[in-house]
Amino acid sequence: MNRNDPRVQRTRQLLLQAFMALLEERHNIHSISVQEITKLATVNRATFYAHFEDKYALLESWMREKFHRALLSELPASSTLQIDTLRLLILAVFHFLARFRDQLKPADRQFEPLFEIALQQELYQVLLTWLTPVVSRDPNQREIVETTALVISWAIFGPAAQWSRGERIILAEEMVHHVLTVVVAGLSPLITVM
Repeated sequence: MNRNDPRVQRTRQLLLQAFMALLEERHNIHSISVQEITKLATVNRATFYAHFEDKYALLESWMREKFHRALLSELPASSTLQIDTLRLLILAVFHFLARFRDQLKPADRQFEPLFEIALQQELYQVLLTWLTPVVSRDPNQREIVETTALVISWAIFGPAAQWSRGERIILAEEMVHHVLTVVVAGLSPLITVM
């Protein structure tokens, strides 16, 4: 399936919109079925399964999309790997996770690990995109770049997740400062961040 095909994008969007409408109505992920999603989206079950393995895959896609939109609203469109954009990225992760925790319903806590994996993967993709110029200069660096993006994504996500679960005594901005120091040090073997 070509995800760039407008028909594919439209169908995925219909499914996501149906899911979001049901979620808004029910306030509970667990009670939503694939049958209800397909009925509201006006597609058949086979179409659903052509796009998503199950409702949890749809849930993951929805969360990644929501997080991606939040990042786009916080970061300039032409963001590159610079100290200011890294700071904005880290702050966006902290703020997003805080809002996420504040809105999470007790019945949906079971899906928390799925959400966290989706967010970390989306963060990894952003960092990988920013590090792509390093690979362009030296294709032998691909594995190192991918590993670095993975490690840095967890270096950002881990503290943000832990902070968002706690009492948030330390301000997000102060936490971001500490995390940024570690992230810049972690990137230093590949690139100088200014």
